[in-house]
Amino acid sequence: MKAIVVTDEAAGTAGMALVERPEPEPAINDVVVQVHASGFVPTETAWPSTWTDRLGRDRTPSIPGHELAGVVTALGYGTTGLSVGQRVFGLTDWTRDGTLAEYVAVEARNLAPLPGDVDFTVGASLPISGLTAWQGLFEHGRLQAGQSVLVHGAAGAVGSTVTQLAREFGAYVVGTGRAADRQKALDFGAQEFVDLDNDVLEAVGGVDLVFDVIGGDIGKRSAGLIRAGGTLVSVVGPPEARPAGGLAIDFVVTPDRAQLNEIVRRVRDGRLRTNIGNVATLDDAVAALNPTERITGKTIIRARP
Repeated sequence: MKAIVVTDEAAGTAGMALVERPEPEPAINDVVVQVHASGFVPTETAWPSTWTDRLGRDRTPSIPGHELAGVVTALGYGTTGLSVGQRVFGLTDWTRDGTLAEYVAVEARNLAPLPGDVDFTVGASLPISGLTAWQGLFEHGRLQAGQSVLVHGAAGAVGSTVTQLAREFGAYVVGTGRAADRQKALDFGAQEFVDLDNDVLEAVGGVDLVFDVIGGDIGKRSAGLIRAGGTLVSVVGPPEARPAGGLAIDFVVTPDRAQLNEIVRRVRDGRLRTNIGNVATLDDAVAALNPTERITGKTIIRARP
């Protein structure tokens, strides 16, 4: 099968190559999925799991990408809940070969059925953005209706999903980003926008929840905006500063079939819009994942037409 591999941690995405690899075999409780579309997070090349397995052993050349939409082609021993020929989408294990390939082996529990009226490209754009937003807002942030939420990177794939879900659940949303992101963030539902290059972040005043996808100085300054009892939720590592009267939480997104079902249901009924910035074929994936200009939104790689 065709697959994108990485072999050189120092080279990052620039070290990607399109190669031929053996098709995967399903382990116990696995399925093999014929990948129709795959998502990729640019920071994957900085994740230790891209380069080593759970025992710390080198696993290069490894196939990156952990979001997929496709069709089940084989079941491993003991696999239940899915069937051959079924359309699925979901999130693959961080320490196993991923989805930038024509086929991938993945634990069945990490996948959810993809309804027939949802395109594979859309399905592949949902797992990380959707699950990250859902878990950050509701499991870790304990969002309540009427609260205010500061969403960093509100025009990005994760931030736009956070914005839409927070609005649906009755929150007041302030988005942040670059000046060029303003209209896109507002279009996704942010009620205010802070240009981080030119506006004063602290002018936002107090908020109940900060959803941080940036970290660094912005993350530290954001901690000072949290009201008593509020929460700073980070997906970029442990926060460097903690709110005086609140919580600081960092987390790594985990697969969850029930949450995937909730997310795709919202896409089908129009409550949630995807944020796809670019779509390319597997043959063109190396160039697409090394863009020469800034792209807001998810880059999706189509393994099949």
